Amino acid sequence: VEEIAVTPANINDGKAGPDTLPDNPGEVFADSAYCGNHFGDAVRAKGGTPRIVATGMWGKDEAETLARLDAWNQPIHRIRGRIEKIFGTWKRSYGLRRMRWRGLAKAGVQIRITAIAYNMKRSLNIIAMAG
Repeated sequence: VEEIAVTPANINDGKAGPDTLPDNPGEVFADSAYCGNHFGDAVRAKGGTPRIVATGMWGKDEAETLARLDAWNQPIHRIRGRIEKIFGTWKRSYGLRRMRWRGLAKAGVQIRITAIAYNMKRSLNIIAMAG
């Protein structure tokens, strides 16, 4: 985990997404919450390529349309699965099912400390596998 952005719960992910993008982000993988033009245009404006999961496509032939949808989503799901695994580990093993404190600043501290702990444990695993 290299960067973290914490937003209030009443802010939609798709609306907060463009503010969290770094310069020249490369490929940006996202779920269907980011499917609007607002996010995709922001990624392109910063020099990146949006890779957003599609939930539906139009077409006359249903089988062909489903095949196109699967072909589009398959490479995205492969990468997003590795990304979402981090959040699952945080929830399951690091206590992020609930926030300990109220307030954006305190929640941000909790998430950043969790990310540091996760990175330290992950680096130990990587070193052990290399040795």
